[in-house]
Amino acid sequence: MITINKNTGRCYVSIKSFHKYINNRFLKISIFLICVSLLSACAQSSQSNDKEKADDRHISFLYNFSTNSLDPHVDSSYVPLRAGITETLVRLDEENLTVAPWLAESWEGMDGQHWTIKLRGDVTFQNGNKMDAKAVKASLERALKESVAVQNALKIDKIEADGYTLHISTTQPFPEFVSELVNPNVSIIDVTEQDIVNKPVGTGPFALKSFTPGSKLELERYADYWDGASNLDSVTFAFNEDANARTLALKSGQVDIVYRPEVESLEALRAQDGIKVESTATFRVHQMTMNMERKSLQDVNVRRAVNAMIDRQKIVDKILLGYAEPAVGPFLPSLPFAPSYEETETGLEIAEKHLKEAGYSLEDGKMQKDGEPLKFTLLTYSARADLPLIAQVFQSDAKRIGIDVEIRQIDGPEEYMASNREWDLATYSNLTAPRGDAGYYLNATYHPTGALNFSGAHEPELTAIIDKLNQTVSQEERAVLAEQAADFVHDHVINSFVLHPSTIVAYNENKVKNWLTTRSEYYMITNVLDVK
Repeated sequence: MITINKNTGRCYVSIKSFHKYINNRFLKISIFLICVSLLSACAQSSQSNDKEKADDRHISFLYNFSTNSLDPHVDSSYVPLRAGITETLVRLDEENLTVAPWLAESWEGMDGQHWTIKLRGDVTFQNGNKMDAKAVKASLERALKESVAVQNALKIDKIEADGYTLHISTTQPFPEFVSELVNPNVSIIDVTEQDIVNKPVGTGPFALKSFTPGSKLELERYADYWDGASNLDSVTFAFNEDANARTLALKSGQVDIVYRPEVESLEALRAQDGIKVESTATFRVHQMTMNMERKSLQDVNVRRAVNAMIDRQKIVDKILLGYAEPAVGPFLPSLPFAPSYEETETGLEIAEKHLKEAGYSLEDGKMQKDGEPLKFTLLTYSARADLPLIAQVFQSDAKRIGIDVEIRQIDGPEEYMASNREWDLATYSNLTAPRGDAGYYLNATYHPTGALNFSGAHEPELTAIIDKLNQTVSQEERAVLAEQAADFVHDHVINSFVLHPSTIVAYNENKVKNWLTTRSEYYMITNVLDVK
């Protein structure tokens, strides 16, 4: 009999099975010839299917952070936007550090509190539903409901929808309101869909076909994408937090693009024919977050000692192999709102001086005060391969002056640090100007309501500066206030800054076309990404 495998499309024929039904020799020969003909047709069909599969315009992308949820309003990995599923009302123009139209075509808010936003009229969600003001209102209201961080960031009081126009009022004058709409957690989705965690429906160039939590997404082109359909048929957006594994996947040809390959492997990657390595300075800082709720770190001299113990140049040279620059504050020195700092002495001798001022002394090889040794629990996580190495360098140097540092590996740093306060220090990496402005980082990290205020900072003077910044329109005045806030953080050592890493991406240049390594790290899988 003839059977067809539904998965492969291949045909199978059993001649023996005909014997129990047919005894006529002539009929046997006739049926045999028919079967040969059918097998030939099936073979041609299979070859055709294989050819179609080979001709499929596909990109496989490997990212360094995994996620178990694709809810764009709460996902801290921003995967739905990075994967091209969702979009925001406005986006960052990285060249000019300004906010540019995206799903919104224009906006105005002369008083900084009452905003009118005009939406594009040609946008549909990937299920075919139109994206009008009513749909956007519902999406924004869901984001506000699901995320306290979004509530604090947007300060929205009321939203009204009228055709393709939104009228939004904030609880206070907030001139930078529109720049906060760049935030991936404010992505616009169709909230009428049932399973937003596993299958959000957005407006981007790629629709989600399947999602395996913690492993990968399979994406397919959205043919009716408003900004021009992608030339790609499909994209695999996979996760692997092991930098070495990501590198090996590219070298072996399993994937086409790797985000943040292992730094030690870059020269070998460059030497391999067909692989291109790109690096660019970003708006990111690796910092040593200090939990100021811990008794020892409430003393500014102890925090100064921690800051002095960090050998930044050694870390840049030995761990990042030069793909970074030492940091003094949170912002890249090239940004217009970054302060100019006076050079601060660092080193273990300087650290010991600060500890002496805090009442500590080195006795029997242990740094102690009132008979209690100074110890730190230091959190780190492997999704950024350099952070555990920075922790190890710090641990080794601290031991030289009698301080024991226990390194604790964690997953999901944001969730862990927010819910568990039994730690002292944490190596953490943060985007400090992803909106092209200082307001995001200062609000999120140092305001008492900030979603990333893991240090527990509650400094009235600093809060007042940030509040004033939030209500200031003039860019010149905003830059002055941002500098004042950054200076306060520096002088009071509320967190310590290690380095500004470069973003490194490696890809198969014989196949990949139009890849762009962005400074914001937001826009990855786009409609212009293609294969050669």
